[in-house]
Amino acid sequence: MLKKTITIDREKCAGCGLCVSACHQGAIGMVDGKAALLREDYCDGLGNCLPVCPTGAISFEEREVLSPQHSHSKDDLPCGCPGTNSRAIEREEPKPCKDATLAVTSQLAQWPVQIKLVPVNAPYFENAKLLVSADCAAYAYGNFHSEFMKGRITLIGCPKLDSGDYTEKLTAILKFNNVKSVTVARMEVPCCGGIENAVKDALKACEKMIQWQVVTISTDGKLVE
Repeated sequence: MLKKTITIDREKCAGCGLCVSACHQGAIGMVDGKAALLREDYCDGLGNCLPVCPTGAISFEEREVLSPQHSHSKDDLPCGCPGTNSRAIEREEPKPCKDATLAVTSQLAQWPVQIKLVPVNAPYFENAKLLVSADCAAYAYGNFHSEFMKGRITLIGCPKLDSGDYTEKLTAILKFNNVKSVTVARMEVPCCGGIENAVKDALKACEKMIQWQVVTISTDGKLVE
């Protein structure tokens, strides 16, 4: 399939690094003082890096690429982001247990949960352990409620589909509330780097020392070491 991918003119590049910060997928990095496309398969083709480049060193080109399955599929999306590649996940049926009929209790401690909707000064943020999660994570990881949401205030978002950036909102939440810790739960796909980067930037901007960690979940529902 044809995929839109950036190309960087090293002669024009001023080495400012703005494109590196703008790329939520981690596709761009600095090499010998110049911006470079480190992972072509991570480039989502959306062009967040283009408007921040002051010298016009970045442009798009279309290239023929193979999907990870090395075949063309009607489900391949034009952006070519690896997080959009379709695949079926086959699982073995678990052995039945005597407690299989017991209802699973939700561990959601507040509402709303969407980062864009949650108020900055909600009382439940006081002395809270915060979970900032990609919305896909709860569907991918079977024990998400018990292992991640239990005892935490949960905020969810999708950096690929939500408009704007979460950094300003998260910074305000951390700055104006006594948050004890922050756990980021993200998927292994590159676009989830946006939610991780937003939390890291918010932690820097809030000017507080807050314990934090990042947990990565694979698309087949396993923890990535």
